Amino acid sequence: MNSKIQTAVVGVTGYAGAELARLLLRHPRLQGVPPVFAGRLDDKDAARGGVPLTEIHPHLADNNGIRTLMMESFSWDLLAERGVDVLFLATPHEQSRSWVPEALARGMRVIDLSGAWRLVEPGNRAVYGFEDANPVLAAATQAKAVYGMAELHRSQIGGAQLVANPGCYATSVILPLKPLVAAGVVDLDTGIIADSKSGVSGAGKAPTAKTHYMYAADNLSAYGVFTHRHTGELLEQIGIMNEEIVFTPHLLPIPRGILSTVYVRFRTPQTRAGVMHIYRDFFADSPMVRLYDASLPQIQHSVRTSYADIGFQLSSDGKRAVIVSCLDNLLKGASSQAVQNLNLMYGWDEAEGLA
Repeated sequence: MNSKIQTAVVGVTGYAGAELARLLLRHPRLQGVPPVFAGRLDDKDAARGGVPLTEIHPHLADNNGIRTLMMESFSWDLLAERGVDVLFLATPHEQSRSWVPEALARGMRVIDLSGAWRLVEPGNRAVYGFEDANPVLAAATQAKAVYGMAELHRSQIGGAQLVANPGCYATSVILPLKPLVAAGVVDLDTGIIADSKSGVSGAGKAPTAKTHYMYAADNLSAYGVFTHRHTGELLEQIGIMNEEIVFTPHLLPIPRGILSTVYVRFRTPQTRAGVMHIYRDFFADSPMVRLYDASLPQIQHSVRTSYADIGFQLSSDGKRAVIVSCLDNLLKGASSQAVQNLNLMYGWDEAEGLA
């Protein structure tokens, strides 16, 4: 398949957008075809033809032409003129919900990093409060969306026109839980507890009263209890009911990274070898998942990598497990997972450009 794919990124000004730009600019299959960067410009920036990418993200500068790249004023005509094949949207949920049908109608494939198209069940999607101008078109678009977790939906992603990139918290909980639930060893009647903690960058780049330094530093706080938007992803992708899990996110006073501690009871006593076999079998073809044998993952070992790290400990009677998963919320929880999906969509090695 032709490797000269023209990509475009809308939303490059954010934290996830910056990581996405970095990965795409250095992707071996995309050399010589840099992404089109587009966004909203004020009159002054529009008059000078855009904003230099390295003015937005100085750390992306190199001596091979990146300094000349611009974030231009978004328009569908711009994307058409540049022959965009794949559109990455790192935009607010409502914006993606509005734009994706248009992009698909114009023949582009879309990888959407927002929550606009992740949820199939209307009851789960209601948390976003979408008001679709054309509900029939929105429903048809939703039917085309593939949940972009390679470890679960690798074959469907390959042929997808629209990939809904998973949420960061959701990724950190689904990956350690899905293999065990699918194997039928978890006692769902006793309930699952997922206790997750994320760095401040997970809240986005725009500062709020609860993410500025004076609030977040030297603090640890729970939020979104029973109401977090990623809960629906857990239910739909793990295949469990709302009453079978308690998911609580917390804000850590660190820039990036997620650690989720998941507590389960088993239907019958398990051995460490047996549980590890379930994980190894499930993730046998998943290059971006690392399983820990003798220790538990830590944020410091997964941050700034594209891996999800999973480890566990069993109680002495084999009836309970504490599972720990770690990932970088801006990479495996967002941008590198999006590039992993790009690789699958074009038949490239799943881990290409992610080492």
